[in-house]
Amino acid sequence: MLEKRQFYIDGQWVDPAIPNDFHVIDPATEEACGVISLGEQADTDAAVSAARNSFQSWANTPLDQRVALIKKLGDIYSARRDEMAEAIRAEMGAPIDLARNSQWGAGGWHLSGFLQALEKFDFEQKMDADRIRTEPIGVCALITPWNWPMNQVVLKAIPALAVGCTMVLKPSEIAPLSSLLFAEMVHEAGFPAGVFNLVNGDGAGVGSQLSAHPDVDMVSFTGSTRAGIAITKAAADSLKRVSLELGGKGANVIFADADEKAVKRGVIHCMNNSGQSCNAPTRMIVERSAYPHALEVAKATALATEVGPTTESGRHIGPVVSETQFNKIQGLIETGIREGATVIAGGLGRPEGMNKGYFVRPTVFADVTPEMTIYREEIFGPVLSIIPFDTEEQAIAMANDTVYGLTNYIQTDDDEKRLRVARQVRSGMVETNGVGRVQGSPFGGYKQSGNGREGGKWGLEEFCEVKAISGVPIG
Repeated sequence: MLEKRQFYIDGQWVDPAIPNDFHVIDPATEEACGVISLGEQADTDAAVSAARNSFQSWANTPLDQRVALIKKLGDIYSARRDEMAEAIRAEMGAPIDLARNSQWGAGGWHLSGFLQALEKFDFEQKMDADRIRTEPIGVCALITPWNWPMNQVVLKAIPALAVGCTMVLKPSEIAPLSSLLFAEMVHEAGFPAGVFNLVNGDGAGVGSQLSAHPDVDMVSFTGSTRAGIAITKAAADSLKRVSLELGGKGANVIFADADEKAVKRGVIHCMNNSGQSCNAPTRMIVERSAYPHALEVAKATALATEVGPTTESGRHIGPVVSETQFNKIQGLIETGIREGATVIAGGLGRPEGMNKGYFVRPTVFADVTPEMTIYREEIFGPVLSIIPFDTEEQAIAMANDTVYGLTNYIQTDDDEKRLRVARQVRSGMVETNGVGRVQGSPFGGYKQSGNGREGGKWGLEEFCEVKAISGVPIG
């Protein structure tokens, strides 16, 4: 069992002000796989002070030197792939192949994407007789979730480092092991002391302290909408910038002329990572003529989705991250049944033969209506709701009938219809016919899915201020 009770502050590993042990639980075994310490106000203050003291020198460091350090970090990240995969497997229950490929791979993919974006990023532009400068915003608090740990740490830390910000990372206390390993990599790469700091803690403690801290210039948060609202309120007194990437309840609109793999593809996408993705297509909205066949395919696909140990290779899904999440998902499945939806695959309880671990049966509901809780609430587990529609206008209205607006999906062989619907659904991202977004494309949502954008040049701009300078001759 890993014991990592120290924090990374000002270029060194330091003991917490007051030891406060927290056990990290392996969700596949329900046993502790690590022990960390949760920070106190003194730890938060020390980390913010280190970031503040190092800001000016790091902001003035030539870009090519910052880029060289980021590239070195990328090389270390690649070399320590298996360590990172094992940390993610243990802390949040990703099967080892998923952890070694998608979970670890997301971090490297975004890192290289930011390096490409930097090649075309103008930190100073001319506008007639003015100079328009893009400058680092300052000290950033990075608060990251447990479901895609390296995806989110890299999406925040790398652009902040690239543009010249300093930072304090607070990873989820549920899945902190991968972030501690990332801090080791930052140290090995040789970043100056104080540029990158890490303090473990929970949302009510270190998270709230960072959000309200007067010496923090920006909070970048990924997590629940509830927590995002709390962070925004805490940050209001100091008027710091708050960038939020929050929940989702994505609609997957499948027209009758969609390709034959559309339904199967949608179910697999929903179940991926045990359904623990904010951009999961959890509402499958199917044209009525194709609805009966869609139910058959969705049922077969869910029943064929294997659930298994995280230590074994394969394409199976693992457990959900914690007992709290398991109980929440079970409660929402029970609510769906009580409100009249029909379970056509999965249902309550663990998969057959499993009596330990937070494993959930891949579940599909039919006969779902917009009034039902499972239609409206983000379940964050391997649970899919299927609903019929009659007209294109109705499909668009149903897709938009949610407080969220992160990712919607459209499946049709009609190019004009696909673009027409994509333009009318209210979400920050729209994926069509199974084609994912390209590297550097902005990730973020509308409405209660947040207000920030991550990835590529948009991710760099998130950590910048804009300054206009007039009256200086331009050569």
